[in-house]
Amino acid sequence: MSIVPPLPPQDGATPLDAGSRGWALAAGALALLPLLVNLPPTLGVGFALTAPAMAAIAWRRPMPGLLRGVIALAVIAGVFAMMGTRLGRDTGSALLAAMLAIKPTELRTLRDARSLVGFALFAPFAAFLLDQSPLVMAGALAAVLAGLLALQRLSDLEAGVAASPVKQRLGTMGRLVAIGLPLALAAFWLFPRLSTPLWGVPERALGRPGLSDSMSPGGWLDLMTDDAPALRAEFDGPMPPVEQLYWRGPVLLDYDGRTWTRNRWIEDLPPPSWEPAPVRWSYALEVEATDRRDLPALDMPLATPEGTQASHGGGLRTDRPLASPSRWRLQSAPPRRFETELRPILRQHALALPRDRDPRTRALAAQWRRELGDNDEAIIERALAMIRAEFAYALDTPLPGRHAVDEFLFETRTGYCEHFSSAFTVLMRAAGIPARVVTGYTGGYRNPFGGYWIVRRMDAHAWSEVWLEGRGWVRVDPTAAVAPERIYDTLDARLGANGLAAGGMDALRGARFGDLVDFMRRGWNDLVLGFDAQRQQALLSPLGLGRLEPSQLLLLFAAFAALAMAGMIWLLARGERERDPLLRAWHRLGRRYARLGLGRAPHEPALAWAQRVAAAHPRSAGELLALSRRFVAARYAPAHGGTRRLREELERHRP
Repeated sequence: MSIVPPLPPQDGATPLDAGSRGWALAAGALALLPLLVNLPPTLGVGFALTAPAMAAIAWRRPMPGLLRGVIALAVIAGVFAMMGTRLGRDTGSALLAAMLAIKPTELRTLRDARSLVGFALFAPFAAFLLDQSPLVMAGALAAVLAGLLALQRLSDLEAGVAASPVKQRLGTMGRLVAIGLPLALAAFWLFPRLSTPLWGVPERALGRPGLSDSMSPGGWLDLMTDDAPALRAEFDGPMPPVEQLYWRGPVLLDYDGRTWTRNRWIEDLPPPSWEPAPVRWSYALEVEATDRRDLPALDMPLATPEGTQASHGGGLRTDRPLASPSRWRLQSAPPRRFETELRPILRQHALALPRDRDPRTRALAAQWRRELGDNDEAIIERALAMIRAEFAYALDTPLPGRHAVDEFLFETRTGYCEHFSSAFTVLMRAAGIPARVVTGYTGGYRNPFGGYWIVRRMDAHAWSEVWLEGRGWVRVDPTAAVAPERIYDTLDARLGANGLAAGGMDALRGARFGDLVDFMRRGWNDLVLGFDAQRQQALLSPLGLGRLEPSQLLLLFAAFAALAMAGMIWLLARGERERDPLLRAWHRLGRRYARLGLGRAPHEPALAWAQRVAAAHPRSAGELLALSRRFVAARYAPAHGGTRRLREELERHRP
């Protein structure tokens, strides 16, 4: 009776030990984290709880295949239920996160672990489609590092050797990264930058917060409680006072009794003539991504930068959606006169009101017109005086009913910028004064680290413009007329009270840490995300290279890439370096003798080789014999002491 030894596990079927399983799970968790923080909070928290639960259940015993299938269908259904069936970056990223969260349920063998690590490395790339911030990059690098460490651990397991120390594995990865880094830098700096991406991606299903084409009282509160930066500005020379920092956005002309909307037809008309004041403000503007085409600019831009168009309302619109942070160089000046000749069709739109809304407001406006006659400026001053005397600023306001302006002017008399600008504009139109709502941002905060101004999303604001004979459109901010003693509930106070700012910019600003983080984010946007064709040309200018065509850039990139590839090939051709320093010194000694035709054969023992050299050259090989005996003793009897002195003598010895 013969005993047949058991067959070794098939390739990839080796069972996992605890250490290898832990490394694979850690790599998956770190890869999933940058994606989770960019998903809707409900999905992000749900997957963050699902992933460790699945790993804990599967750690003890394998999960049946039928149960895994049911769980997979359940999480897919949950994603579509929350995000809809429209496929895009958000939905696809959420599905990827869902599959990665339940992937640990099938982690049993070496093949499963490699599959998990390889699949997990897609998650950081998906996160870059949603956000290209330095924090996402740091998370992605940590995920890639953990993935490579896990793959090395799995390789040791497959080879049946003891797991290498983490320090040794980090050194191996560092050498591999150093080999490939020159080629990566050549591709980033020298490959021609295109004006449009090589591939298209659909707009995000969940748009980034930004200025909208419409405004309804109470509809901006979510945007206005977000303290993330919307734009940054750095002035060259003088700048306007902070209270005059109005960053102009969409102009809303049409009103249906509740909602103000942009009139696309009028906005697409050629911009009207206007006369700027003598003062000029020159500044660089960095705008965060919004997936929209509105470019907020200081009121009013003197020219349209390349890639933008001026709208009839005085704002700027970009040729393509702002899908990534962008930098602009602008000049602005306050208008002295703006569209002094108003076309009849524009006047009609600027006076239009629903006939069946707000009767008390209409009656009040008619009364003022009778009392003040044709003096439009007096009517405006009376409205502002009423606001100063009787109205209060607060965020906690009830949703308006059918007669929204009547309720605000005669009942609640409390609200924020949406309520004030909407009611003031309606009141002016009812009095026969053309008026419209302008949205954008106001104010800003100076970062002491970089000396630039930060305008946050919570600085979103709405004000009014009225048309006056001989002057044209004139800005009037009714919210600013509220008496200071009746400002009861502000955004900064609310954020500080409920703790939302505890992890945001306001709380961090006290310790200057938030300013430092934003300064680093700005540098990241400038050096990495904002590295476009113009910056690429500027990088090459100090080298004496003028403006290069794409074909010339390709040739330059090919030359540097060829040099980098040659260096990679040379380093890889050297083979794996011998880890034992004594053996390295011994092999170098053998190569020196090989140049004289006395090299050691691969099968030849050390003493036999030294004796052969001594037989050929008896007067000059005594030192080689002594070194060979000491080398053999050190290799096979290491208890005799250290080898440092022997290594030094091997390095010094010459034939």
